[in-house]
Amino acid sequence: MNEIIASPCSTEKSNEVNLHPFDAMLLAGQLAPSSIAMYQRDFIAYAKFAGSLDALLNAATLARWRTHLAQETKMSPNTINRMLSAVKRVMREAAAQGYISHEAAAAFEDVSGVKVAALKERIKENARTRIEPVTMRTVCSAPEMERLIGLRDAALLATLASSGLRVSEVATLKQQHIRSKGGGFVLWVRGKNDVEFREAPLSREAYAHIQRWLVARPVQSDYIFTAFDGRGERASERPMSAVAIWRVVRKYATEAGLNDVKPHDFRRFVGTQLARTNLRMAQKALGHKRLETTARHYILDELEPGLTDHLY
Repeated sequence: MNEIIASPCSTEKSNEVNLHPFDAMLLAGQLAPSSIAMYQRDFIAYAKFAGSLDALLNAATLARWRTHLAQETKMSPNTINRMLSAVKRVMREAAAQGYISHEAAAAFEDVSGVKVAALKERIKENARTRIEPVTMRTVCSAPEMERLIGLRDAALLATLASSGLRVSEVATLKQQHIRSKGGGFVLWVRGKNDVEFREAPLSREAYAHIQRWLVARPVQSDYIFTAFDGRGERASERPMSAVAIWRVVRKYATEAGLNDVKPHDFRRFVGTQLARTNLRMAQKALGHKRLETTARHYILDELEPGLTDHLY
């Protein structure tokens, strides 16, 4: 039986490996690099479970992996199904490029995912943390403006809270992406599924915080949100990583009494607040292609406390 050949990737910062005879890099040119990296991670996990090339190419192995993930891990059903879908997508492309037969790829497609209802106890109640406006104000006001790092963090939080950008979009945001428009400001961004740049909102308050940070920053960089090196506050020209942005958000949200807050909860905050008055504007601000996506994933109607207090 052939063993899977795995070799370390050229960069030390990546956990990716190159598998024989193919891997998720087959999807180059079809998906954004960040999406390919996720597919690669899931495909590598499947390959390690398979243990050999013959097993990897057998759709029955994917079914056994599904059972393993359901029985031996605590992963949510959504995570398990995402991982299964990643393998299927790679196999479809492998068939298209002649690495395997279309019949073999079809066998992988026939492997069903797990039932969400069967593993519903694994879905976290706080998977989507709701942030109210008054709490968002507390979070965004928390950084110490007397410190250089506080100026950056205040600008970062205000941008997240008023733009609805994804972490990847914020991390790569450059100064030339800020545009003035009609007495206000917008951001030109290109998201994970965007071919062209689109407009995203930016509040005047966030713009002021950004300008204050850029004036005080002792280094020059095209990127707006740059990192700090070492244990102190030694400013760097490097853009912040997604992990660093997560840490900043988690730090100030925790101080405000919020647990398990993610940068995407800031995006959800913007979408929810805008959708209350104009669903179409919420869609445009978030860059969704379909209005249904905005309506499905963002809280529009909620029960008001005390609604049944005087029914009898």
